[in-house]
Amino acid sequence: MIMHNNHEIILENISFAYKQRNILEDVNLLIKKNEFASIVGPNGGGKTTLLKLILGLIKPDRGVIRIFGRSPDQARHKIGYMPQYAHLDMDFPATVMDVVLMGRLAKKTLWFSKKDRAEALNALDKVGMTAFVNTGFNELSGGQKQRILIARALCSNPDVLLLDEPTANVDQQTEKNLFSILQKLNSQMIILLVSHDLGFVSKYVKSVICVNRQVVIHPTTLMDGTLIKDIYHGDLKMVRHDHRCSEEGHTHD
Repeated sequence: MIMHNNHEIILENISFAYKQRNILEDVNLLIKKNEFASIVGPNGGGKTTLLKLILGLIKPDRGVIRIFGRSPDQARHKIGYMPQYAHLDMDFPATVMDVVLMGRLAKKTLWFSKKDRAEALNALDKVGMTAFVNTGFNELSGGQKQRILIARALCSNPDVLLLDEPTANVDQQTEKNLFSILQKLNSQMIILLVSHDLGFVSKYVKSVICVNRQVVIHPTTLMDGTLIKDIYHGDLKMVRHDHRCSEEGHTHD
């Protein structure tokens, strides 16, 4: 049994297979309050599967998941989710307000209230996009669309924010601006994001969750020339593998 005092997200001995192919095996993961972590790993390594398990969209074949002491299904209202940019129809005929209000749908049945619209405006303010409230979503730039999708995830006032490739298809300055926004939000919530831009996110996140069927979490550093031997091939500026995170703190091999 894992000791999990002060941990908000707990995955214990999790395994998941799809069509007899093992995607994740014996995964243990503990996430504390106000964690800001990047999820990295090769294509097919299980990154999106990990997000779906935390969201409760799929069930593990074995193991236990607890989000704030509850099952993912029971805690889903506390989780904001931004899917991959590439999986969305960017020509969807809706205004910015329409898109952000979608983040309130889980709380509504027939119509949106004044409170819903106030929460949508508050979410837009957090990402610096209130001036675009009546603009067509398809009129925005790539970076602006990403901000709106983050606002949609924030509209339900989540305690956990999950983002799948939030900086895909945007330039470096836009990426920097998005991470600046996320850093401010991190004081209010846990943020877990999938990213392939390892050298860039290492400057912002606190930890890196390496996923390749199994899961290992590392602290980030600014060391140059670090090699993630079991995840990628090549020289990467990302993770110190001579450190390990534990209940007692960081230790050296």
